[in-house]
Amino acid sequence: MWGRREETPRARRPATWRRGLAWLLDFSLVVAAAVGLGIFTFHRISAMVTDVPGLVGTGAWELLTSGGDPTGAGEDFGRSVWNSAIGAVQQAFGALVLATFLYQWLALAFTGSTLGKALLGLRVVTRGQEGGRLSPGRAARRAAVTTVADVGVFSLACCLLLSGGFAASAVVWFAAIVLFWANALPSAVGSGRSLADGVAGSAVTGGMLRAAATATVNGTRAVIASGRAVRFRRGDVPEETAGSPGP
Repeated sequence: MWGRREETPRARRPATWRRGLAWLLDFSLVVAAAVGLGIFTFHRISAMVTDVPGLVGTGAWELLTSGGDPTGAGEDFGRSVWNSAIGAVQQAFGALVLATFLYQWLALAFTGSTLGKALLGLRVVTRGQEGGRLSPGRAARRAAVTTVADVGVFSLACCLLLSGGFAASAVVWFAAIVLFWANALPSAVGSGRSLADGVAGSAVTGGMLRAAATATVNGTRAVIASGRAVRFRRGDVPEETAGSPGP
C-alpha cells in the first residue's frame, strides 16, 4: 500500500520463565538419556564381572606371566578389571555428550527449535531475522556451546574423578559451574541472548506463537472478506436489502 514502509521483522525477546521452562524440558531429555546409558553401563560392567571363564583365563595368563609373583599378578588382574569398568563409564559419558550435541544440532538445523522450545512456542533464529532459520554451521556452533555448558565440562570432571585426578576434577567442576551460569544468566538479563547465542549469532524469539496468532488473524480476515464478497455479489446490494419492497 502506498505510503506504507515495510519493516524487517526483528526477534522479540520471550519471557524469561518460558526460556527457563523450555531448557528444563530439554534437559529432562538429557537426564533420561543419562539414566538409559547408566543402566546399559551397569549391565555391561556386570557382564564383565560375571564372565567367569574370561576372568579365569585372564587371571591364569597374568599368573603365568608374573615371573613367580602371584601377589603382583593378582594386583595387575584387579587393576585391569577396574580399568575396564572405569573405561565403560567414561565411554557412557562420552556417548551422553555426543547424543546431547546431535539432538541440539539436528533440532535447530532442521526445525529451528528443540522439543522444549517448541512446546513453549519458542524459536531460535538468526539475529535480526525473525523468520531466518539457523544455517547448519550456526546451529552446530550453538549446539556445541550449549552441550559443553550443560553436560560437557561436568562429564569431563566426572571422568577425571574416576581416573583419580581429584585436584583436576575439582578445578574442572568449578569451571563447569562458572561456564553454566555464564551461558544461562545473559538469557535472563540485558538483551536476552545467551553465550551460545553470542557465539552462533542467534537469538531466541517467541515467533512460533506469534506466527500461529498471525495465521489465525489472517485466516479470520480471509473468512470475513469471503463473507462480504458473497453478501455484495448481486449488484453491490447488501443481502439483507436485496429484493426488499420499495416505498
